Amino acid sequence: MTTATKTRECKTNGELTGIRDAAVLQRAFENACRVANTCDEFRGHDVIVLDTSEITPLFDYFVIATGKSRRQLRAMADHSDDVLAEVGSERRSTSGYETEWICHDYGDVVLHVFSPDARVEFDLENLWADAPRVDWKSATIAD
Repeated sequence: MTTATKTRECKTNGELTGIRDAAVLQRAFENACRVANTCDEFRGHDVIVLDTSEITPLFDYFVIATGKSRRQLRAMADHSDDVLAEVGSERRSTSGYETEWICHDYGDVVLHVFSPDARVEFDLENLWADAPRVDWKSATIAD
């Protein structure tokens, strides 16, 4: 992050693909933490947040969680919609609602909720291994 302008340049293959304001990045971070907390409240397992903001210009954070049943997967995904809608971040798209992998796209944050088998099969943590993990449990979120 550049301290003089409080922006972050985003580069792909060495080419500038975007510049994000610090306030936009902070809001994305807070939204990712809200979603992670929601998944945790619904007893999601192995909830992690990956910071993808310096890897891709498409989104800033992945939230990944595991649920034991489809009902639990849906509950985590649905309640995440409600929590982010309260702060003005509506879901832009969804995929896999009837499968073992539900993906909700909020623009700056992408939620992936998996069954245990699907999480092992798709292994997003390894696929996005360059993305640092965020300590979402100790994050302070502005109201």
